[in-house]
Amino acid sequence: MNTHPAHLSRRHLFGLGLGVGGAALLAACGDSGPSDKVTGAGKNAGPAATDYTGPNVTLAFWNGFTGGDGPFMKKLIDQFNTEHPNIKVTMNVYQWADYYQKVPAAVSTGNGPELGIMHVDHVATNAARGVILPLEDLAKTLNLSEEDFSPPVWKAGVYRDTRYAIPLDVHPLGMFYNKTVLEKAGLDPEKPPTTADAYLAALEQLKSKGVQGHWATPFPFTGEMQFSSLLWQFGGRLFDEQGTKPMFAEQPGVQALTWLTDLVKKGYSPKNVAQDADVVALRNGKNAFNWNGIWTINTLREDKALQWGVAPLPQIGTQKAAWAGSHQFVQFKQKQTDQNKLTAGKVFINWISQHSIEWAKGGQVPARKEIRDGAEFAALKEQAAIGTQIDYLQFLPATPGISDAMATVDTAVNEAILLRKEPGKALADAAGKAGQILESNRKKYGA
Repeated sequence: MNTHPAHLSRRHLFGLGLGVGGAALLAACGDSGPSDKVTGAGKNAGPAATDYTGPNVTLAFWNGFTGGDGPFMKKLIDQFNTEHPNIKVTMNVYQWADYYQKVPAAVSTGNGPELGIMHVDHVATNAARGVILPLEDLAKTLNLSEEDFSPPVWKAGVYRDTRYAIPLDVHPLGMFYNKTVLEKAGLDPEKPPTTADAYLAALEQLKSKGVQGHWATPFPFTGEMQFSSLLWQFGGRLFDEQGTKPMFAEQPGVQALTWLTDLVKKGYSPKNVAQDADVVALRNGKNAFNWNGIWTINTLREDKALQWGVAPLPQIGTQKAAWAGSHQFVQFKQKQTDQNKLTAGKVFINWISQHSIEWAKGGQVPARKEIRDGAEFAALKEQAAIGTQIDYLQFLPATPGISDAMATVDTAVNEAILLRKEPGKALADAAGKAGQILESNRKKYGA
């Protein structure tokens, strides 16, 4: 589960109050990062190339792939090294929470790695701090554009009209379902609901058979992701495009959070659902639907007796939308510029992107369109099903420190689903705090 979104800090999750019967599983969740500001952003990372013919170089590549996808990246790196004898890439893996602290500290002392991966909602923060270098030249040299990826994920790596990241993948929410539970309730296990009416009708049918069909989790993982997906489906936004104003407390946000809290109030979900208890219940035949991340594919595959499927999120609101994260390649600022290493690093980024079908097998949707459109990806039926959502995925604005403001949304979702506050009140309180955080960050990052 190493793709947990990076804004979930240990401190914040423990402060929310755990549901009945479980504890927060935080080993893979990222932190909001250190507060000390690294200076020196600016110059482009150097000339881009599709091949490297210089002297032997060694590149340190840091990431947080501590879970099941880590071995897939290691296999790719070994293949790259074999094919590029003058480039040796070494991989260091950390828990994401530690990674987002270690990287800026290492860069500031001149001991940072050459290459890394960042969740998309950390790109702007680290660009503003001068931790990562622009990659405009790489995109231009390779003639890469949003048509080669997908408009949402391609635009997400841009800060202040400059590209700082090249997308590797997207990891969206999907709807996982227990076919056995659906069949026992008299529902078609091969045709999961796709609309709001069909979904609620299915929940009602399940309830009549004694099954609470959608467990509403009060935790950021995945309660906030579900809320964000619904907010966008109802036509709302979390923030304005510049990331200067919270908008999640407006009517679409209230609709979205009310829909989730109604699951509890109407008996479609138990109260006080514990962290990860929703997916455990799916595996144990206690619920039917679980809106969870693509990483859940590998979790469910471990249970050979489980009959399950996955589909895009149902359209509950007026438009299709789904939460997603994205791992993106970055190059880090060095104490002394080494053009050979910069060029070799770009060759590595491009090569991995072109070979990302192997990465997809680890449970991801490749960002690169030509890989997604290929027969090999289509054969990964679960990843391909979730991947059909790619053109209507949503990401946070490219604003430094935006994850800090998102912590207030986590709190609002928690308070509402635990029935401690009405949705409108919880969101309004959160928006007031978020506005203060955004204003503080504008001063902090000079934005």
